[in-house]
Amino acid sequence: MAEKGTISIHTENIFPIIKKFLYSDHEIFLRELVSNAVDASQKLKRLAQLGEYKGEMGDLIVDVKVDKEKKTITISDRGIGMTADEIKKYINQIAFSGATEFIEKYKDKGEDQQIIGHFGLGFYSAFMVAKLVEIHTLSHQEGAEPAVWVCDGNTEFEIKDGDKKERGTDIILHIADDSEEFLEEFRIQQILDKYSKFLAIPIRFGEKEQQEEDGEDKDGKKKWKTVKVDNIVNNTAPLWTKSPSDLTDEDYKAFYKELYPMAEDPLFWIHLNVDYPFNLTGILYFPKLKKDMEIQRNKIQLYSRQVFITDEVKDIVPDFLQLLHGVIDSPDIPLNVSRSYLQADGNVKKINGYITKKVADKLGELFKKDRDAYEQKWEDIGVFVKYGMISEEKFEEKAKDFTLVKNIDGKFFNIDEYKKQVEATQTNKDKNVVFLYTSNEDQQHGYIETAKKRSYDVLILDGPVDSHFINHIEQKYEGVTLKRVDSDVVDKLIDKDEKKESVLSDDDKTKVEEAYKKAINDDKNTITVEPMATDDMPVTITMPEFIRRMKDMQAAGGGGPMMFGDFPMTLSVAVNANHVYTKKILEAGSEDEQVELAKQAYDWAMLSQGMLSGKRLTDFINRSVELASK
Repeated sequence: MAEKGTISIHTENIFPIIKKFLYSDHEIFLRELVSNAVDASQKLKRLAQLGEYKGEMGDLIVDVKVDKEKKTITISDRGIGMTADEIKKYINQIAFSGATEFIEKYKDKGEDQQIIGHFGLGFYSAFMVAKLVEIHTLSHQEGAEPAVWVCDGNTEFEIKDGDKKERGTDIILHIADDSEEFLEEFRIQQILDKYSKFLAIPIRFGEKEQQEEDGEDKDGKKKWKTVKVDNIVNNTAPLWTKSPSDLTDEDYKAFYKELYPMAEDPLFWIHLNVDYPFNLTGILYFPKLKKDMEIQRNKIQLYSRQVFITDEVKDIVPDFLQLLHGVIDSPDIPLNVSRSYLQADGNVKKINGYITKKVADKLGELFKKDRDAYEQKWEDIGVFVKYGMISEEKFEEKAKDFTLVKNIDGKFFNIDEYKKQVEATQTNKDKNVVFLYTSNEDQQHGYIETAKKRSYDVLILDGPVDSHFINHIEQKYEGVTLKRVDSDVVDKLIDKDEKKESVLSDDDKTKVEEAYKKAINDDKNTITVEPMATDDMPVTITMPEFIRRMKDMQAAGGGGPMMFGDFPMTLSVAVNANHVYTKKILEAGSEDEQVELAKQAYDWAMLSQGMLSGKRLTDFINRSVELASK
């Protein structure tokens, strides 16, 4: 038997496009061919289970071999194999509807597209790296004859009789000169580790050395010897394919280490398993996050039937959960097509919603089951939850109960609990409950202490998403407003319309105000002399809440107008009319002395805000030494 023909693709233009434009990453050829070999092996197992194949099964291992001298890569399986007629059907006829439209849609997209497999074109990824491809195959069918298919990358092919003795298929790639990197063993190992790590049929890539026990020496110590064993690159039964009831915590932690060898143990995990209205399995891990939130996305691996596809999962996994680690495996996600197609797919939206619900349910369960343990994990999981509250409405509905805030005493509350906790003391004249918070305990310590003297509570909101979370709380919780503890004098933070009497006359107020104007010498600052408690600070410097919050949001990313960074630094300077230091300024012997004392108090306040540096700081230190020496 010998036959020549032309690959039936309905247009002369399609084959060069397959070769040049379909594949953004040439290494994918190995993923496709190894996956095909695994599929062929699994089909044989299925036929045997159905009683349609009664021959010996034997070893179904898939072999990958590199011959550097011959410049070939061979992928071999012992699966169902093909007859000559099946080769014609499956290899020669790339028959799909709308071929012309397909060409027009994708020919100019270049590397923006990943279309492998979706149109039954996976096999042809071989021509990205090969100048000639051979298929040597023998069908599992009784009495079948071996066949050989040869093609040099044009639309012409040859089919002839083969001499293969064993069932299965060998695909031999004769590597092109511009793809010789794939003849390096380390490169093939790298690709197999990436794409084939969890395939369901063992994949062998040559041999490797390992140490084995070899008796004992004369002193009774163990001896070891180096032996060569098969280099099996994959785990055929990864954890997500097993039932959660059969697994222990140690199993989950061990698998996490397999995925991320350098990572700390995860906090907890969610085992996903659904078969309607779509199929999906997987395990999502909550990792420990550093306080500064080093965002490392691309940690969730997407598989289809245990074949690695990508770690770009932004459409499948909600944005706030892309900080999670783990694996998702689904045959129902439309792979290797344009992102617009992926986004528009109904299954993707359903999967996205399902994952959101599962995570919310898990967190809710942990919160109810063991609140103390949940609170201990909050520093690590709070970023996920707050980010989810802000960005995902469906998650926010469920997350209200288990979204926590922590006060400076280290106590945790959900928002409703905290509102009840402080409403008796922190309700202002407009009947709004004011949540005071600090974004930096050390830097704002003086302001915190002043608030505590009023029996006010202060929250710690110093995380990477807290500037946005603050706005979210105000939007979602009627009658609640948040103010940073250093954003105004304490009596104005929670204005209860309680008037304090000033010990200064109007004339004295004017003198004090003039002394500070000369000391500060900055028209952008507003200076007021106000009656406060005698134990409050002599001078309090604040930034208007709106401006400060916008700047915080901009620093955190994504908030506030871009031009906001160019705004002048506007500060409010409140002088305590009732403080003994103010009296000292008035009693100073000369105007210069008054200005010097006012400058010192202003610099104290600037120092408490971390805003004193350079020459100003040096002058302050020198002045403090001089005043202390008088």
